[in-house]
Order: sequence, then structure tokens, then C-alpha cells
Amino acid sequence: MPQHYSSDLTTAIQQLKAGKVIAYPTEAVYGLGCDPLNEHAVMHLLDIKQRPIEKGLILIAASIQQLEPYLLLTDEILARVMPTWAGATTWVIPAQAHVPKWLTGEHHSLAVRVTAHPIAQQLCRDYGSPLVSTSANETTQPAMRTAAEVLEVFADKDIFILDGKVGELAQETAIYDAVSGKRLR
Repeated sequence: MPQHYSSDLTTAIQQLKAGKVIAYPTEAVYGLGCDPLNEHAVMHLLDIKQRPIEKGLILIAASIQQLEPYLLLTDEILARVMPTWAGATTWVIPAQAHVPKWLTGEHHSLAVRVTAHPIAQQLCRDYGSPLVSTSANETTQPAMRTAAEVLEVFADKDIFILDGKVGELAQETAIYDAVSGKRLR
């Protein structure tokens, strides 16, 4: 049974600070997340999800300022991404050289989004950092839209589940390449 299940943001923040993986609502589905700079937490998340590290991960943030330390931003990239944020668009942007491989995987870029979902945005704002954000599901399974589904599927995992409503988006967020503008998903 997960250690915690609550709608209390303060408890979720405490769990993140303790290096735990949390499940939380996003624009379309429940996400699994953790502190992106906590290697142990990221590895635990990848294990729960059964996701290969080579694929890389998405970071969500409350603002572009939270993402700047991770990215190589140009005026052209900013002009392309800023009109879509805060919102449900994820961009793949060249990463700073210091960004850990557990985030970028086999890539030299990082998928990022300034989220407009009020709970996810508040989590990032209160935590003071971006969060890893990947759909709450095992890699081959469909993404979940409710805390109850997450609780049922991950009942034996050590995660904190933040209860809340997902956004109105019918499917996971679109992903674009920030250099070319090409849609990736």
C-alpha cells in the first residue's frame, strides 16, 4: 500500500523533499514525478514505470525561469515556445551539458513544459523546482486519469498519491522539437 494518499499539497512537497516518487494530476492524465536532480528518486520512478533510462524524461515547471538552468535557450527557441506556455505543449529543447543522463537518456536535449494545470503548477511553485513528469502507468499500459486507478495499479509501490482532478485534455500533451518546430507526438 502506498505510504500516503491525500489531497494535501504540503504533504506532497514533504514527500518530494524526502526523495519520494509522487503521483499527481496533469493536463490529461495522472503523472509520476520526483525531484529531477535526485538520482535515487528518478531511478525508483523508472523502476516503477518499467521505463528504460535511454528514453529520457519530461520536466514540468511553474515558469520558464525554473527550466532555464537545464536548457540551451536561444531567442529563436524562446519565440517558438513562449506563446504555448503555460499550457499543454511539451517542447524538446537542447540541454545544458551538466544535465544528468538520467533525465536526457540517450539524447542531448530535454523535454519540458510549463504546465497550466493548477495542481501541477502549484507543486512546482511550492517545491521551487521543476519536477519529472511521466504518465502514471507501466510503460506498456494505458495512462490513468484518476487517483483511484493509480492507487489500484501501484498499491504495492512506495509512492505518494496526490488526489486531484486531471485537466480536460483528451490525450497526453503534444510534443514538438523546439529547433525544427516539428511535431514528435
